[in-house]
This record gives sequence, C-alpha cells and structure tokens, in this order.
Amino acid sequence: MVDTIIVGVTDAAASRRALDWASQRARDLGSRLVLFSVIGGAVGAVGEEEIVSRVADTVADRLQAVTADLAASGVDIEARVTSGDPVALLIEASAQAQLLVIGGEPRGRGRRGQHGHRIAAGAHCPVVVVPELGTAERLGVIVGVDGSETSNAAITFAAGEAERLAEPLVVVSAWLPVAVPGDFGVYPDVYLTDLEGITQGNVDRVVEAVRAAHPGLEVTTNVGEGDPALVIGDAGESASLVVVGSHGRSGFARFLLGSVSEEVLAHLNAVTAVVR
Repeated sequence: MVDTIIVGVTDAAASRRALDWASQRARDLGSRLVLFSVIGGAVGAVGEEEIVSRVADTVADRLQAVTADLAASGVDIEARVTSGDPVALLIEASAQAQLLVIGGEPRGRGRRGQHGHRIAAGAHCPVVVVPELGTAERLGVIVGVDGSETSNAAITFAAGEAERLAEPLVVVSAWLPVAVPGDFGVYPDVYLTDLEGITQGNVDRVVEAVRAAHPGLEVTTNVGEGDPALVIGDAGESASLVVVGSHGRSGFARFLLGSVSEEVLAHLNAVTAVVR
C-alpha cells in the first residue's frame, strides 16, 4: 500500500513551506500526497452558505494549479476542499494517513500556532510542523530520547528521515536531579554521577540499535544536564529536522502532549516531527 501524506493547506507562508517539505518527501519515498484545505469560521448566518461555496471554488481552483504542477513532476497527488473546524477535520483525516504535515508558528504568535499544537496532540499519525524559517543552511536530524517506550517510535522515524536526507542523526538526551523545595543544599556527587550514567547508558543502547538497523548512517550523541526541551531546542537551532515523541494515549488524554514535546513546539525553531 502506498503511504499517504496529508498536507494542511492555508494561505500562510509556513503552509507553503510545509507543502514544499511534504512534496519533496513524497518524491523521495513515492508517497501519495493529499492537499487538504478547510474553510473555517462558518456559524450558519444567513447568506453564509453562498459565501463559503464561492470561497471553496476559489480555493479549489488554486489547488488545482498546484496539483497540476506537482503531478507533472511525478508526484501522485490529489486535492480536497471542505468546510468546518480545521483542527477536528485534520485530526479525523489523519486516521487515514501515514503522515500529516502542517505549517506552524510558536503558540505566542496567533491562532495558527495554537491550532498546530492541538493538531499535533490529537492526530492519529505522526505530525510534522513546518515553521517559516530563514535561508540559513541546516544539517542533521535531532531526536530526543528518554529511555521510555514513548521515544522508540520517534527514534525509528528519525533514523529513517536521516537516511532519506543522507544527513547525520544526533541522539539527544538530558538529565535533571529531583527538584526539591527550600534550601536543600548540595546534591551528593554519587547521585549526580549515577543520573548522568543512567542517561548515557540509555543513549548508548539507542545508538547501538540504530547502527545495527542503519549501518551506513552517521550517528552522534548529545547528552547533558538541563531541561530536556531546552537541550533539544538548542540542538535543533541549525538542524534540518527535530523529532520528539508524544504519549500514545486514547480518549480525551490523546489530546495532551507530553511536557517536552509541548515545549519544543511552543518554541518552534526547526521543522519538527511529533511521533506517537
């Protein structure tokens, strides 16, 4: 079965970057590309149905030109235009896809950033959030790991992307001592040393498995003390892609990201994949 990549299409610059990113991935892997545009904001006012219909026709015409260009370059592609709640509809559509790609902004910069966070939290498949970035050269795939089952899918995804891009994979992990209230004093050296050793051991096991599965892939590590989201964010400043894991949950809890993935998206500084 051919993999399907859904791209949420809007008029934002970040959305155009998302389409470029998804199109290249579709070419590289032979995936099917579905452009998905949602006209939101309708409340059922008198005369609104005609307006939505006209807007839908305009959007469909624009997407038709885009699909024609990409089809001519060999991409298997279709376009869909609908109306309703963009977040809910993209989450629903993600159940039939292997990857969902959207444009995104940090949450402090308007509703699109908030929508991206909600979509990444609720989607049924991995979500790639593509910000509007400058033209500076980027290199490497960063993956955050913590030794949990949650990060296993992120590692697999990141290694595959690094291999596709022919770029190095950087396995990142961080450790912090237990937070204590008041004037606790100095942590015992043996405790800090053991924390660092446990973290490094988890990373070493990941690297060993990745190298066995991808013998031609360059793999390096970045292990240090600090807040994991900040360490991953700093490592991703010049990266082609950052990959983080999210909790595999069901029901309402599925719409909650973990603290690390939430913070990474909130301070979006690279193309970022959230994998559950």
